[in-house]
Amino acid sequence: MPQSSTQPIALAGVVLAGGASRRMGRDKATLPVPVPVAGEAASPNERRGATTMVEHVVGIVGQRCKPVFVVAAPGQRLPALQAQVVRDEVRGLGPLLATGRGLRAAAEAGTTRAFVCAVDMPLLTVELIDELANRAAQVDADVVLPWDGRDHYLAAIYRTDLAKRIDELVAAGERAMRVLVDSVDAQRVVVSDSRPLANVNSADDLHTLLQLTR
Repeated sequence: MPQSSTQPIALAGVVLAGGASRRMGRDKATLPVPVPVAGEAASPNERRGATTMVEHVVGIVGQRCKPVFVVAAPGQRLPALQAQVVRDEVRGLGPLLATGRGLRAAAEAGTTRAFVCAVDMPLLTVELIDELANRAAQVDADVVLPWDGRDHYLAAIYRTDLAKRIDELVAAGERAMRVLVDSVDAQRVVVSDSRPLANVNSADDLHTLLQLTR
């Protein structure tokens, strides 16, 4: 029976950080992200210092999800994180395999659902995670994902037992997240504000996003 929306569901967090980042030409996970001055608006003139993208995203996810897992590539260098690092066995096989590895780690930690996101989402918010979690508490779906005219597979809540289904798909040669979502019960949440879903593929993309949030 679906849980009441008044009872927040427990979520693990899975941050996929091991992508090849071919368009960016560098590791997105360690891309510097300006840190806003506490208590001030987050405009470029009010920023000081920097953190890395992976630290920033892990910090957001960790406000709602516990435990948090970061799925990284073999040999990928990462800063110290408030998360458990799980390594892909092979680099560059795409997000489906990495999602399966993260969901398996979350299942072994005793959680039945996990919020899975890409590392390159600087505007991700706890409010977005909560919106998806509230829907997940109301329905008995395998996947709850945001929709703003297109599906966002890497900002969604997945049942952790889908790791087994992912193993089957990968063994059959599949690599696309769409194939997984199309093969299970998926519920879509229409979002009016797409900014938290924005991804970055370059330092210029990041600069533009931060300018738009002034």
